Amino acid sequence: MEENDVVQALAALAQPLRLRVFRALVVAGPEGLTPGALTEQMQVPAPSLSFHLKELTHAGLVTQERSGRNLIYRAAFGPMNALLAYLSENCCEGAACEVNGQARACAC
Repeated sequence: MEENDVVQALAALAQPLRLRVFRALVVAGPEGLTPGALTEQMQVPAPSLSFHLKELTHAGLVTQERSGRNLIYRAAFGPMNALLAYLSENCCEGAACEVNGQARACAC
């Protein structure tokens, strides 16, 4: 992942509602959520949600797909994992970290 992409992704997530929306899409998994479901869940007006979804989509963290008359938004797990990998790439000088015997992100 390029540094500019990292900065753009982090900037998109550096807003409370966008972070909540992104986390809701991560929880929803591959099925994703419609804007209507997100509007209800987040309790925000549709125009506000639309703006934030656009920012997350532009940052590459969210995908949008038309399904009939609905739009489905999903977390882009590939870019999300690439962002996490970039952030932890040099953790502990590259040594693998273990928590309870399982390889995990560093908690050093």
